[in-house]
Amino acid sequence: MSTKKHDRKEEQSNEIHSTTTEQQFQREQQQAVNKALDETRDNIKKTTNEARKEIPRYTQIVNDYQENTIQAIREITDNFVESQEDIIVSSFRLWSDWISSPRQVAENYGKIVSSFADNTVAATKVINNTLFANLDFINTSVQHTKENVKELSKIGANTVKTFQQVSSDNIHNMKTRNSSSV
Repeated sequence: MSTKKHDRKEEQSNEIHSTTTEQQFQREQQQAVNKALDETRDNIKKTTNEARKEIPRYTQIVNDYQENTIQAIREITDNFVESQEDIIVSSFRLWSDWISSPRQVAENYGKIVSSFADNTVAATKVINNTLFANLDFINTSVQHTKENVKELSKIGANTVKTFQQVSSDNIHNMKTRNSSSV
């Protein structure tokens, strides 16, 4: 009888030692996971901070684009007006006998050139509006993606918790059955 009692004590001691070792192993695993996740969070924070620092540069690029476009429109229309002035002056000399009012021709031509400049500016506004509309779309898409990934992460975490609970319940039931059959 003392052998059975001794065997049970030894078995209980082994179970306690096994449980303690298992718990220590689980704590070490949890610490390793927490450390890896903390490092991941730190890396993400570092990456997003670096990206945030680039915003002024991107803003400056957009501003430069707009300023360059406006300056190019101004130069194009100035060059166009200058060349047209040369054409008109040369045409007046050439056709002076057939033109009744050079002033009227110049005014009409000025209206055409002005209309050309207005159309160029309007086209640039359309392009800029399209660009900004696409930026708004991208921003909205990023927000939706963020929300969707958050939800998908919750689904994954809930699934793992469910598996853990089912597994834990099964282990508990097995231990209960084994101890009741002993």
